[in-house]
Amino acid sequence: MFNSNVKNILLSVLVLSILSIISCSGKSATKPTEAFDAEQAFVKANEQIEKKDYEEARGTLLEIKNRDTSKKIAPLAELRIADSYIKEDEPELGIAEYKKFLDDYPDHQYAPYARYQVAMVYFDKIEDAERGYGWAAKALKEFENLKNMFPRNPYRDVLDLRIAKCKNVMAKYEFLVGEFYYKKGSYNAAIGRFDVLLKEYPGYDSEADVLFYTGMSYKNIGQKDKASEYLTSLIEKYPDNKLVAKAKKELAAIKK
Repeated sequence: MFNSNVKNILLSVLVLSILSIISCSGKSATKPTEAFDAEQAFVKANEQIEKKDYEEARGTLLEIKNRDTSKKIAPLAELRIADSYIKEDEPELGIAEYKKFLDDYPDHQYAPYARYQVAMVYFDKIEDAERGYGWAAKALKEFENLKNMFPRNPYRDVLDLRIAKCKNVMAKYEFLVGEFYYKKGSYNAAIGRFDVLLKEYPGYDSEADVLFYTGMSYKNIGQKDKASEYLTSLIEKYPDNKLVAKAKKELAAIKK
């Protein structure tokens, strides 16, 4: 009995000793995990972008997104990924990343920046009225969303100018289409375009031309009262315009 108890005690001591050795050896073999410095990595990513090492920069930024436990730098990393695509002249990929940022962080302090960047990608693609209508419409939508959602955004000083240009490009397109119909003799189609222009784009910088062609379109379909209305409006609103002399001549002819 005594021998059996001694054996059990010795076995227990041996097991505990082995466990202790394993535990100690495990601690000495495992190196402590090095803390990830998200801020330092973000600085590195920006340096890579400056050097135009865009792929490397995006790799660094993705690591920040995955390892930033504080979640303070991760949103900025996502934003800079979008920036890197814009700098690399990959605007569609940049837009996709900005929109992803807005989906993930709609109320972030840099949300206005992301919206403005998307709008500017579209805005910079506007060439002229004939080829720029679609881009102007997209840019206008983004600018107006920015203005409505973030009325105190840091771009408000230039926003109205950007919006005005978009609207002017779109109005010019409507005018060119209306003018095309007018010259073709499709006066009702021309009137339709000119009416849309006058209603949706007040303040168009060539409104005098619109009023003249609208008046002339009505004259050519025999609606003299409507023709007189638009030609008179042109004369009263733009007395110094070069079309006033023609408008007065046409009015005189209508009244005969």
